Amino acid sequence: MLKIDGLVSGYGSVQILNGANMKVDAQSIVALLGGNGTGKSTILKACSGLIRSWSGSINFDGEDIHNNPPHKIVERGLVQVTQGKDVFPAMSVIENLRLGGFVLNSKQKLKDNLEKVFDYFPRLNERKNQLAATLSGGELQMLCIGRGLMSNPKMIMLDEPSAALAPQIVLDIFKNINRIRKDGLTVLVVEQNVRMALLLADYGYVIKDGVIKVEGESKKLMYDDTVKDSYLGGGGTTANV
Repeated sequence: MLKIDGLVSGYGSVQILNGANMKVDAQSIVALLGGNGTGKSTILKACSGLIRSWSGSINFDGEDIHNNPPHKIVERGLVQVTQGKDVFPAMSVIENLRLGGFVLNSKQKLKDNLEKVFDYFPRLNERKNQLAATLSGGELQMLCIGRGLMSNPKMIMLDEPSAALAPQIVLDIFKNINRIRKDGLTVLVVEQNVRMALLLADYGYVIKDGVIKVEGESKKLMYDDTVKDSYLGGGGTTANV
């Protein structure tokens, strides 16, 4: 579904990615792990067209999307849910969701997608007429994921969906990510809760200094010495990635 080869990118004159290679198979969940500043979010932004790739290639669903405009990438079915719960606070929940379906040319499809999002996140339906500014942190995360789903994507990229959320809300979010995959979508998740990410994912990558250093089936990565020492030591359930 997504294949990245030799990706080099960064911000201004600062290079972050130094030839990253990874792939995401269709209808799978893949976890991307690593420390702060190692290039996780940079990979997502390059794939979604939010920053330019300096060199290398990005192939999505059989097409080269290298440095395509963000709206064209969304039209092709690749959507990123950015970190930080970015919403339009002065707009209602349903208005935010409808904006996510801007690429759709069918009112019926827009309606169908709204119903699907409300099925995943019933709380959004309960609060559909509230301003986004009045939502809790967990509700904001639901809204961001729901808005990403409104464009009818083939693949969704989630940047730390559990950040700063209560444990029960995190569990609900992860259950819905698994439902999203079971409904046929492909998921790439950058996550600070490493143990949960590896339990959820089929495959995982660990990035350091802009290069993929470790990869493998997620259940095997749980027992990889590098991953255990860096992220799973001391019996903790979270790590700063």
